[in-house]
Amino acid sequence: PLPHVPARSQSEVEATLQRINGHKGVLGTIIINEDGQAIRTTAEASVTQQYAELIPQLASMARSLVRDLDPQNDLQFLRIRSKMHEIMIHADKDFTLIVIQDPQAEGAA
Repeated sequence: PLPHVPARSQSEVEATLQRINGHKGVLGTIIINEDGQAIRTTAEASVTQQYAELIPQLASMARSLVRDLDPQNDLQFLRIRSKMHEIMIHADKDFTLIVIQDPQAEGAA
C-alpha cells in the first residue's frame, strides 16, 4: 500500500502501474516518496537505489530551470533518452514516478 493514498485511489494507482508496466520496452517503474525513499519498484534493488538517489536531484534542477525561465510555470514531466534507456519522470510534490524504458523496443513510446 502507498502511504497517504486513500484505498479507492490505491486500486487506481495499481491499475495505472500495471498498464505502464505492460507497455513494450518498459524495464521498470519506481515510485519515490518526498523523503527520497523508494516505496514501489519493479526494478532491481541496485537500480532502484541508484535512480532514487539521482533522479530527484535532476528533477529539482530541471524544475528550477523551468521556474527561472518563467516563475508562473512548473515542471510536470521530464523525458531523457540515452543510447541504452529512456527515462520518463513525473515529479509531484508528494512523489516521483520514474519509468525506465528500452527505446529500441518495438512500440516504445
